[in-house]
Amino acid sequence: MVRVITPARPPQPSLDRSPDGSPDGSVARAAPDPRTVPDRRAALRSGVALAAGTLAAGCSTTGVVAHPVAVSRTAASPSAKSAAAPAPRRFPQQPTEITHGPRDRPRVALTFHGQGDPAVAKALLGEAEKAGARVTVLAVGSWLDEHPDIARRILDGGHDLGNHTLRHLAINAMSEADAEAEIRGCADRLRRLTGSIGTWFRPSRTPTASALVAGVARRVGYPHVLSYDVDSLDYTSPGAPAVTRRVIGGVRDGSVVSLHFGYADTVAALPAVLEELGRRGLRAVTTTELLS
Repeated sequence: MVRVITPARPPQPSLDRSPDGSPDGSVARAAPDPRTVPDRRAALRSGVALAAGTLAAGCSTTGVVAHPVAVSRTAASPSAKSAAAPAPRRFPQQPTEITHGPRDRPRVALTFHGQGDPAVAKALLGEAEKAGARVTVLAVGSWLDEHPDIARRILDGGHDLGNHTLRHLAINAMSEADAEAEIRGCADRLRRLTGSIGTWFRPSRTPTASALVAGVARRVGYPHVLSYDVDSLDYTSPGAPAVTRRVIGGVRDGSVVSLHFGYADTVAALPAVLEELGRRGLRAVTTTELLS
């Protein structure tokens, strides 16, 4: 019996396909030579490294940064690409508990309790930056655990970042040991994320700190406790117009205003608040700048 050997047909190139899997009519391409794969992968790795370097170089040292897309950062210690955040400062002319800044300069500090939906927080930061305003964020430590990228986002926008305890409990009712665990716990998270314990400490669930809590805060590294002289009451969700009226009705030169992340009313009110401050000739600055 004679066997007939049929020559093998060369492999037929397949058509490129569009994202939904249907042929897009483009020219067929042959399968790549496997020997070239390592080189192409090396080139891809180089391209990713170059893109990362470009993003890092795009951070402005002035603090005015465009953030069309929030870049997620890990909770690891800050690397060379992220300079350590500013540390607390002592202001010799200011009391231990600060409620406002100098009354002879047209500046105010909008301070935000840092907790809640990070998307709302980023929307508020974006609104402030569009108006050329800078704010102060007092972050809750457990919130930073859940959203570690938000710490660097705040700093990259030129804003102050501080400590609002670890779990946002009634700190004045705590023992000295428990109060220290709350303050130090948040400070440790800030240091891990930014290289600093933050610039300010604000006690949780109280506008003012007890003598015990203020002493613990000093021991942790905060020379001052940051309070406020204008309470927006935005956490009661009274509606954006009510938040605006409350802030504008109480604010004056040197005021420190208490606001919150996590409330839609605050996001909606902020443009009107900033517009009215500008009309009055008041500039929204960080608390550090307010007191400098």
